[in-house]
Amino acid sequence: MNKLLLSLCTILVASVTSFSAQAEELKGDAKAGEKKNAMCIGCHGIVGYPASFPEVYKVPKISGQSAKYISQALAAYKKGERKHPSMRGIADSLTDQDMLDLAAYYEASGKVEGAAELPKAADGSAKAMELIAKGACASCHGDSFSKPIDPSYPKIAGQHSDYLFVALKSYKADAAYKSGRNNAIMGGVVQQFSNAELKVMANYLGGLPTELKVVPQGRFR
Repeated sequence: MNKLLLSLCTILVASVTSFSAQAEELKGDAKAGEKKNAMCIGCHGIVGYPASFPEVYKVPKISGQSAKYISQALAAYKKGERKHPSMRGIADSLTDQDMLDLAAYYEASGKVEGAAELPKAADGSAKAMELIAKGACASCHGDSFSKPIDPSYPKIAGQHSDYLFVALKSYKADAAYKSGRNNAIMGGVVQQFSNAELKVMANYLGGLPTELKVVPQGRFR
């Protein structure tokens, strides 16, 4: 099962959501992104800020996340491959350059100069480790769950557990469900688990050391 998922992950790296041909020639500018994040800071710049759709959970930490993952997630919201009313509305207002600039800013805003790479994640409960192994999570997200095999995959170590739980469930959602996510690999993985098992996995991953953080907005512009 693990070898199969690793092969599928490798295939998905080659076929993951992409920008237009023109966007592939663009580069993100972190300084420009800092000037474009007014719509982001209202949720992602407040520590512990709760979202209420499709249920109450903390919005994800995005500072320190991979720029490639952030930009492609925004593109997926814009295309409707990820279904979330607020994020779809925001993404619709962004150009490809805007997405790349914001992604570059949030990747840079979480970096700590000279910080050591996170080691292999410590084991959790026997049940959590059984489920993590069954899902072959490290095959794509790395043994620290903070060093994915491709930057188009997210760092998940230390992400809010309640957000991870909602995100995992969204891959099980029916195509008509208004908060689902369209991803063949993740869809296949999560179908193996009950929601109770997904919560065990989310709680384990959320308790790990992390490179992710929330950087509060210093002042209003």
